[in-house]
Amino acid sequence: MRNINPKTPIWQLTVEEFLEVANKLNAEKKYEYGLKGIAKILGCSLSKANEIKSSGILDRAIVQNGNIIIVEIDKALKLFAKHGKL
Repeated sequence: MRNINPKTPIWQLTVEEFLEVANKLNAEKKYEYGLKGIAKILGCSLSKANEIKSSGILDRAIVQNGNIIIVEIDKALKLFAKHGKL
């Protein structure tokens, strides 16, 4: 990929360049937040996300301070896959 100037208008990018930039932006997102984030990662309801969090399966992927929950996406998916069925 060529080095794209951040000030380059989107309409001047080829489809390939645009997709590479979009993929790079998506790859940078490594965290989700709260029970909604857990539900989004696992594709489940909030009540199921709360049940999974409470079970301790994802403890190594979660940092919690009070009500603030930060979930490392890749680690959470690996831990959930490793555990199997809940």
